[in-house]
Amino acid sequence: MPTIKRILVTGGAGFLGSHLCERLVEDGHDVICLDNFFTSQKTNVTHLLSRPNFELVRHDVTQAIWLEVDEIYNLACPAAPGHYQYNPIKTIKTSVMGAINVLGMAKRCRAKVLQASTSEVYGDPEVHPQPESYRGSVNPLGPRACYDEGKRAAETLFMDYHRMNRVNIRIVRIFNTYGPRMHPFDGRVVSNFIRQALAGQDITIFGDGQQTRSFCYRDDLIEGMMRMMNGPDDFIGPVNLGNPHEFTIRQLAELVIELTGSKVKLVRRPLPPDDPTRRQPDITLARQRLNWQPTIELRAGLEATIDWFRKIDVSQYRPPTPNYD
Repeated sequence: MPTIKRILVTGGAGFLGSHLCERLVEDGHDVICLDNFFTSQKTNVTHLLSRPNFELVRHDVTQAIWLEVDEIYNLACPAAPGHYQYNPIKTIKTSVMGAINVLGMAKRCRAKVLQASTSEVYGDPEVHPQPESYRGSVNPLGPRACYDEGKRAAETLFMDYHRMNRVNIRIVRIFNTYGPRMHPFDGRVVSNFIRQALAGQDITIFGDGQQTRSFCYRDDLIEGMMRMMNGPDDFIGPVNLGNPHEFTIRQLAELVIELTGSKVKLVRRPLPPDDPTRRQPDITLARQRLNWQPTIELRAGLEATIDWFRKIDVSQYRPPTPNYD
């Protein structure tokens, strides 16, 4: 019989966290979902509340909490520009203090802990595609730094707790991910484009639309995270998780218009500061060590995401507002 684990998921009511909780609950584990609902929706996990092996705790990861667990997935942090730039001080606090708190818990419980880091640690990359060995080109003073540098500092903390205290860690660097339960007002291009197209609003693209991104469907991403957590202890990462197929923002917008059947036009706006011009993961390491690579093509993933957007009431979602500094 498989071993039942006590697993904490911070940010567990968010876009990715709620899907991770679902997978872990279905696998029979005892799951604690911790979230402060700053950018997430309680409705993302209400269907799990009746399950005896699921518990929802409203708590801010910047504040210490004492739990007895075997594994921790640390996903707590606003992850989209529309969210993390709204309250940048809160964002960097969540990355740094949140990492300290979950690492302290892992040290005390001798638990395994996975950090959901980000491709934003590479900044506006001068190397393409980006391998894990690339150290990045990040502006520490710009409007994105609260997220980029917060995640970089969290990786440093994870490595130092591993070296100094022998904490069993994992680090994954997540590239652009999309799918059902994305917040409609999170500022990401996929959610923005779908929401605008379905509402009959012209689609806003920044710059000339030739900047590139690589879009990974949420099911592929969650599979990669779980393989990393359950992998050998001699492989702690960091490891890139993302889809290596590169698309321009204009290509994405045109595909969304096609799949929604919308008649809207593209409207150009100035490019935001420090916005990366290219983004594509080198997933050689994930293929070699995790036997992982994405399987869901962009068209199929977008169809499922658009279908979900058609079913929700967008008026029940609000743009994020800070709880406190």
